[in-house]
Amino acid sequence: MEVPGFYGAAVEAGIKYKDRLDLGVIFSKASCNLAAVFTRNIVKAAPVLDSMEIIKRSSSFRAIVVNSGNANACTGKQGLDDCLSIRKKASESLGCKEEEVLVASTGVIGAFLPMERYLAGLEKACASLKKDGLLDVSQAILTTDTRHKVAMREVEGQGSPITVFGMAKGAGMIAPNMGPPQATMLAFVLTNAVVDPDLWQGMLEEAVDASFNRITVDGDTSTNDTVLALANGQARNQVIDGHETLSEEFEKALYDVLQSLAEQIVMDGEGATKCVRVTVNGAASDEDAKVCASTISNSPLVKTAFFGQDPNWGRIIAAAGRSGAYFDPNKVTIAIGGVRVAERGMACGQDAEKEAAEKMKRSRFDVEIDLKAGKYSHSMLTCDFSTEYVHINADYRT
Repeated sequence: MEVPGFYGAAVEAGIKYKDRLDLGVIFSKASCNLAAVFTRNIVKAAPVLDSMEIIKRSSSFRAIVVNSGNANACTGKQGLDDCLSIRKKASESLGCKEEEVLVASTGVIGAFLPMERYLAGLEKACASLKKDGLLDVSQAILTTDTRHKVAMREVEGQGSPITVFGMAKGAGMIAPNMGPPQATMLAFVLTNAVVDPDLWQGMLEEAVDASFNRITVDGDTSTNDTVLALANGQARNQVIDGHETLSEEFEKALYDVLQSLAEQIVMDGEGATKCVRVTVNGAASDEDAKVCASTISNSPLVKTAFFGQDPNWGRIIAAAGRSGAYFDPNKVTIAIGGVRVAERGMACGQDAEKEAAEKMKRSRFDVEIDLKAGKYSHSMLTCDFSTEYVHINADYRT
């Protein structure tokens, strides 16, 4: 996969593990407009804080340096100084300004970066950039992921086509809550379109809210969640002004890319065997719909029932009841895999549950709960909790 004007490279820097790609560089020959969103966790990693500060004073960017194996989080002044050293080294190697380089990290919290190995690897990566190197970067950002996650769409216009490419990592510590500048899940979006910075930022925020902010693996919002989107304008005749059909097609392509990446993250959740869409209908307010869907999707009891293929709708209605959403329990209906297992807050019988259990043997199925309290709806993607999830996270540092 290639995006006109962008180059990528990845190396084995030995940041945590041996014999695996763990440091990547994305570089654009031309200056790029940036759109960005970061975690709303008040505990923010050094690269998040560094990036948030840089975008206050810089309007153009050319490079992203990213590593896995070490989050550079809760590392104090040294963590921030290390980000500066990384940006300085990258700027020297790439021939750009320090303020044109953004840094991202994912991995273990509380450990300092092995800077000697890091900077040596960074120099090597900068010297190895190639047009088809983006897939290597998508491999270098992985931690407990079992596969890389990429998506690409093209938008045809007059002249050269617009490409929208995205890569992401994420398998655990996934319950993104990202907003405007203010594993972790990392995502990088690249396009050759000409996009007004304000329009680009608005598009990204809306697409993130409709995709990444609607998934969960374990309910834990990371210290490092970051989405960086670079537009280098190499499709010079493809001006996106927010008022034409082309703008709508471009925005849809961005949404499709992020939606695909979000689904890939859930499907690769740590130890996951199921991908489940939880939809709450009939809520009294938009906030009620969101909080109810989120509570159900994050419930350990609900998620273990998914793993056991047990249509235990009692766990679902109990989670809804503690969510804070308003509803009358005596009016609620619940369906699993399209099979209604509860109506008016009571069981529909063993035959219904047996049929639903069969549906739950699939790798993907839906859960729908109608609160019968209003007109608002909200959906989220979640996965199950398996025994493998416990093993992965019990042994993560050891």
